[in-house]
Amino acid sequence: MSRQLRLRLRRPASYARTDFVRGPSNAQALAALDAWPNWHGGALALFGPIGSGKTHLARDWATRHDAAILDRTDLALEVASGRPVLVEDLDQGFEAEALFHLINMAAQPGGGLLLTARAPPMAWPADLPDLRSRLNAMPVAEIAEPDDEVLEGVLRKFFRERSIRPPKEVYPYLLRRMERSIPAAREIVKRLDEMADDEQRPISRALARQILEDDADNLDLFEG
Repeated sequence: MSRQLRLRLRRPASYARTDFVRGPSNAQALAALDAWPNWHGGALALFGPIGSGKTHLARDWATRHDAAILDRTDLALEVASGRPVLVEDLDQGFEAEALFHLINMAAQPGGGLLLTARAPPMAWPADLPDLRSRLNAMPVAEIAEPDDEVLEGVLRKFFRERSIRPPKEVYPYLLRRMERSIPAAREIVKRLDEMADDEQRPISRALARQILEDDADNLDLFEG
């Protein structure tokens, strides 16, 4: 019997606030972003682990406030004058003098600056003394490692994006055993979808167990 090919209706990525999964681990960041434009000095650094939702929240903020989105390696100051600005991934390098000027411009009328990174600004490389002092004093908002509420929410979101409705017992099973990160949640959903398709099986707790046990077996091989 020939395999039935499923039509994959993947939804485009959305940075709307309504599509962001809220929980205790990101409550501080949401409150800090909503405090705009009352940030001290007009600037805020949003940091957290990879895949935690920094870009989602930052792009939503940029859309709502008509912010310019600048490349960290090419900080066009003329574009930033008199308007809010977003720059992402600052812990991966930046133009030091240009960033110093951006921070100063953030406090001017109409200005503002949202920076994102995986680490707080105190940990970013900066040899320029004046910039170093600005970064050390910058207000910060952290997105912590995801809690159960967020992890279950993103699992449901990733399944929904693939037009999948797994049995409800799949969620607590995964939450008790999976790696506690959003990228891991995305990968598990992807693998469940692919294995169900390849083996023509429904997504179930048994299928989730098989994937997690395969991961544990492979880890044992590398650690041996």
